[in-house]
Amino acid sequence: MRWLFLLLLMLNAFFYIQHQHRLPLAPVEVQSPESRVGESIRLLSESQAGGDGQREETCLFLGGIDSEAALLDLRQRLLSLDIDSNVLGLDSVSGEDFWVYLPPLGSRPASLQQLRELQARNVDGYIIAEGDLANGISLGIFPRKADVDRLLARLQELGYEPGVRTLPRLHRKFWLRISPESRRLVSPEVLAIVLAAVPGVQSEQMPCKGIATESGFE
Repeated sequence: MRWLFLLLLMLNAFFYIQHQHRLPLAPVEVQSPESRVGESIRLLSESQAGGDGQREETCLFLGGIDSEAALLDLRQRLLSLDIDSNVLGLDSVSGEDFWVYLPPLGSRPASLQQLRELQARNVDGYIIAEGDLANGISLGIFPRKADVDRLLARLQELGYEPGVRTLPRLHRKFWLRISPESRRLVSPEVLAIVLAAVPGVQSEQMPCKGIATESGFE
């Protein structure tokens, strides 16, 4: 009986070992440290390449002054040094003005009649020729709110209903944009001479595209 038990035990062990040998071994890929480092370097270089492709080109701008003539003269001096550039205008809001008007009437003859009535009462104005207020009457543009309030009070006493629009007061400054090809020619010594030659001139680094055009900055 004991031999039978030992025989069964040996047979079970034999079949277990045979079953394990028949199981397919799943392949396991082990990544070497060198390959992991190489992958990291490759991904980093790819991300840097993508970033370089999106980097905007910058230009050197000289100016920020009111005199266009001074920058045109400076441009000619730079051309003698083979430094190419172009003059640009930048309009910035420096305040606001107030436009007083009377809204358009039903027809131009009616507006002309209203204008004659105003002039007879010593109120100066003119017919607006175009825009959404065409055939209305412009009564002047004023920088001070106090002057506007006095005119409004007078017109209301005369039985009119004037309107007021706020207009931005623009101030134009001029800049000289150095072309990217000529930027390397503007050494610190040349830049120092330029800044000293024209009073008030500033130097700025700004994107070449999407900021400045021939008619001004966007």
